[in-house]
Amino acid sequence: MKLRKIITQVEETRSEMGRTVTPPARRALAAAVIENPFAGRYEDDLSELIETGAALGTLLGEEALAALGCGAQAVEGYGKAALVGELGELEHAAALLHPRLGAPLRAVIGGGKALVPSSKAIGRAGESLDIPLGHKDAAYVRSHFDGMRLRIADVPRPREIVVAVALQQTGRPLPRVGGLQHREVTGEDGLR
Repeated sequence: MKLRKIITQVEETRSEMGRTVTPPARRALAAAVIENPFAGRYEDDLSELIETGAALGTLLGEEALAALGCGAQAVEGYGKAALVGELGELEHAAALLHPRLGAPLRAVIGGGKALVPSSKAIGRAGESLDIPLGHKDAAYVRSHFDGMRLRIADVPRPREIVVAVALQQTGRPLPRVGGLQHREVTGEDGLR
């Protein structure tokens, strides 16, 4: 993996619509800007990106956890995303995100039963990357349906890919649309 840049970002919402958010809603992301080894050409075997995804699961998970500033046991949700430069294809993002990134990420935060929400896109430098978030143990926890947005002026270049992982310590600020609550999660099937 040829890594050009690591980016971290932290958000802590303490007040929303004039109301205090207690505890503050915290989320953090870590992103890596890597060279796309398959930029500009079709390749049947994407195993190089699959292996890179595994390494990034650990690296980005650790970076995001450090940025969040809490212990692994305090992480309630996660997500992942990739933005491929113009000379790549969506399958390059899929190779990084799906086969091997999730297990190392879960290891960093001490588990996670639910699928890691993901998004992928192709774009040019300065475009936004949306990283979806969901509860790590129960997909039906609506308060944790959220996301983070990353936008960096010089990434991705045409032959690069931006891969990001986001972690949340709480759900959205002041959630009130009903559904399963964090305190009610059994975490047995990844849904409830």
